[in-house]
Amino acid sequence: MTPTDPQAPPPAPDPEAPGVPGFRTWRGIYLFVLGCFLLVVVALTLFARAYA
Repeated sequence: MTPTDPQAPPPAPDPEAPGVPGFRTWRGIYLFVLGCFLLVVVALTLFARAYA
């Protein structure tokens, strides 16, 4: 069978894929978590200055 054969079975999923909707790689998840962490740190800093 050739790769363009419609009868060919679909390729097996990557065993290292995170399985999280919206993220295809672990690197994407790590960058998202880091971005959220930095956003929370910046927000806490701004709130501390505004309400201190």
